[in-house]
Amino acid sequence: MILRTHYTGDVTPEIDGTEVTLAGFAHEIRNLGGIAFLVLRDRKGFAQITLVKKLVDKATFKKVAGISRESVVQVRGMVKAEAKAPGGFEILPTEVQVLNAAEVPLPMDPTEKVECELDTRLDSRFMDIRRPCVLAAFEIESAVLRVLRDYFYRQGITEVFTPKIVAAATEGGTDLFPISYFEREAFLNQSPQLYKQMLMGAGMDRVFEIGPIFRAEEHDTRRHLNEAISIDIEVSFADDKDVMDILEGAVVSAYQYVAENCSRQLAALNLDFQVPKAPFKRITYTEALELAKEGRNVPMQWGDDLDTETERFLGETIGEHYFLTDWPSSIKPYYTLPYEDRPEICRGFDLMHPRMELASGAQRVHDHAMLVERIRGKGLDPSGFEFYLKAFRYGMPPHAGWGLGLSRLIMTMLKLENIRDAVIFPRDRRRLVP
Repeated sequence: MILRTHYTGDVTPEIDGTEVTLAGFAHEIRNLGGIAFLVLRDRKGFAQITLVKKLVDKATFKKVAGISRESVVQVRGMVKAEAKAPGGFEILPTEVQVLNAAEVPLPMDPTEKVECELDTRLDSRFMDIRRPCVLAAFEIESAVLRVLRDYFYRQGITEVFTPKIVAAATEGGTDLFPISYFEREAFLNQSPQLYKQMLMGAGMDRVFEIGPIFRAEEHDTRRHLNEAISIDIEVSFADDKDVMDILEGAVVSAYQYVAENCSRQLAALNLDFQVPKAPFKRITYTEALELAKEGRNVPMQWGDDLDTETERFLGETIGEHYFLTDWPSSIKPYYTLPYEDRPEICRGFDLMHPRMELASGAQRVHDHAMLVERIRGKGLDPSGFEFYLKAFRYGMPPHAGWGLGLSRLIMTMLKLENIRDAVIFPRDRRRLVP
């Protein structure tokens, strides 16, 4: 049995007179007495099904008039060019089947006519995603993942998968989710950092990973989640500037692909979409501090981290993607390489969108003795990192890398107000279901 021959987006006025079978959701039903309209929605758009009472049998007309909104329907009929109908065509049905009737009332309105609070939408996420503007974001996310993988493969970078259940903290901090692992305590990994560096010691040279990370931080903001997808790379015989170039190319490639291949989705989101121009500006931490001091008239000391308000001010001032480079060594993690002649400054960088940080990276410490010293300098015990440090004792190449937050990339790319709109089933400190 054929349930579908075409998506609505595949039907055009040019195939006037063709028989098609469509399947999707009953988006809207209007009974005007002598004529009824059923708007069928699938993931590629809408189709108007037109029933003239005197031209169809009474049972079919009555069935369509009584369909509840969001029921799953199948329609077989002829395409007729009609300039006034959505897409320039309508379907004159020969058969309408209700495959699964929707209960009434609906938990929310997927027609986008009635606004819902975010929590209501997330509680019924399966129906929220039926909304074209919500579905469009996740179709674009899929396109971004596709183009990024293609970009990395063209760069000769090998895809890998590292453990998500670990015995020790990546950063040595406490923001971890503990789990029971047989007779031991383990943790959900907060980053693939240690493992991708170990793979540089394995001679893999260039690796990337796209996978989940977990952070037990008690944030409750529009840009933080406790489970996220991180896009990570690590490259041997490279410095911070080399991997910044790779990151810049990845972001621009993602935007270009979306601009050229996702016109339907961008239209659903009603976006004025702009591809960022490369090369991105590169501003040192010291320059950013001076800008902030001058523009905000707020006393800031060298070595202070940049707070949200300062980031917002810099974003508004610069107005485009930019790199923040040459951070104080005291701010960045132990594996970030200090400058040899200026050890108080390190080869760390952040990629910033005017709204927020998107990625963080650095050239790494590759010398075993220096790494142990840096770990101790952060108040950590090197013995807890022995599995990691072992890889540095037998020949570790110079290397650099970064981690990019997928949801933040999508959120800023599509101008979404809340990062939860960039995640199908988000996890934050209050939400564990659905």
